[in-house]
Amino acid sequence: MSELTGRRVAAIAVGAFGVIIAANAVLAVVAVDTFSGTVVDNSYLSSQTFDAERDAQRGLGWQVTPRVERGYLHLDFTDGAGRTPRPAKVSVTVGRPGTNAEDATMPMDETGRGYVAAHPLPKGGWRAEIAAEALDGTRFRQSRSFYVGAE
Repeated sequence: MSELTGRRVAAIAVGAFGVIIAANAVLAVVAVDTFSGTVVDNSYLSSQTFDAERDAQRGLGWQVTPRVERGYLHLDFTDGAGRTPRPAKVSVTVGRPGTNAEDATMPMDETGRGYVAAHPLPKGGWRAEIAAEALDGTRFRQSRSFYVGAE
């Protein structure tokens, strides 16, 4: 076995740190490619109307409860009095938590309690970004997480 010299120790240290830096670089690139972290394009402009939009949405008193039956996402809408409101518009984007790679707008069909997805979802964890508009033009937005499992 050869003698451990300063050069060898330096080479071992540089090699070890090189491996660590390379692994971190690969992980950072993969993380940015799968989820940008952007929720809104311009947070300053969004903040200008946030309070008014939040108060208007609270005034609607709507709640959305997600449930899954045989792989189909159901969104049950209720208002403050327990009735089922009928929004003028509804849009639902589903995707996996922590990534936007599988995000897609889900076609929804109206039911007596709210809406049901037109297509089943694969098993696993999901999130739904719900955007609706009341008949008076008040915007409603809510993000809900749910799980599609073996039923």
